[in-house]
Amino acid sequence: MSSSPRFARYVALGDSFTEGVGDHDPARPNGVRGWADRVAEVLGAHDPGFAYANLAIRGRKLAPILDEQLEPALALGPDLVTVYAGANDIMRPSVDLDTLLASYEEMIARLRATGAEVLVWTSADPGGSATYKLVRDRFRRYSEGVREIAARQGARVLDYWHLGEYADWRMWDADRMHMGPAGHQRMAIEVLDTLGVAHDLEPLVLADPGPTSWAQRLRTDATWVRSFLVPWVHRRVTGRSSGDGMAPRYPEYTRIAPAGA
Repeated sequence: MSSSPRFARYVALGDSFTEGVGDHDPARPNGVRGWADRVAEVLGAHDPGFAYANLAIRGRKLAPILDEQLEPALALGPDLVTVYAGANDIMRPSVDLDTLLASYEEMIARLRATGAEVLVWTSADPGGSATYKLVRDRFRRYSEGVREIAARQGARVLDYWHLGEYADWRMWDADRMHMGPAGHQRMAIEVLDTLGVAHDLEPLVLADPGPTSWAQRLRTDATWVRSFLVPWVHRRVTGRSSGDGMAPRYPEYTRIAPAGA
């Protein structure tokens, strides 16, 4: 029977997905926990020498991730790197997917050249969302490109596109753009399973949605438009980002204790 792989130095790269936005925890840097913290908690649970860094910053497109995160990650000498990037590019009015994927492959190749294990993601399937299904074909083409890059570079790929549980809005935060605690927990489980790491994480129990009338749904949608969609569009129009002025949560190696420990 093969043993679970051991990783001693884990670095997480990317945008809000990896930073942990939507998994609120005021006791942690930037007020979030996220799936990467949850994975690090498992990896370090029985290894006093384990270290974790998270360089992800919300709102980052691929070019800033390359410019700001790649060299610091290489300098840390990790043996495990996770990379999720590109979604913020795809959501812009126009995007050159061929150029985007070429830059993405350059980053993965440099990380793999160090001998580190690298895990990447396809995108989620946005077909169930009226807002995001307009760019579904872009996400599908991007996901196909990521699978090809992973095959060429020897990276592991987590096929987010086929995780059907995320069609349930209870997996998401109130902003409908980021995973909530249940979504982050489910993603941590999928990451550990994809890496072949033994763990005892279980999916969180989803809240009972209860009966929702047409009028209640209309009020909820109107609140979401005012509170989340309009500010998001305004940032895009003005060239601003939700991550402006923010720093990485864990720019240097650290150890984090499980929630409540």
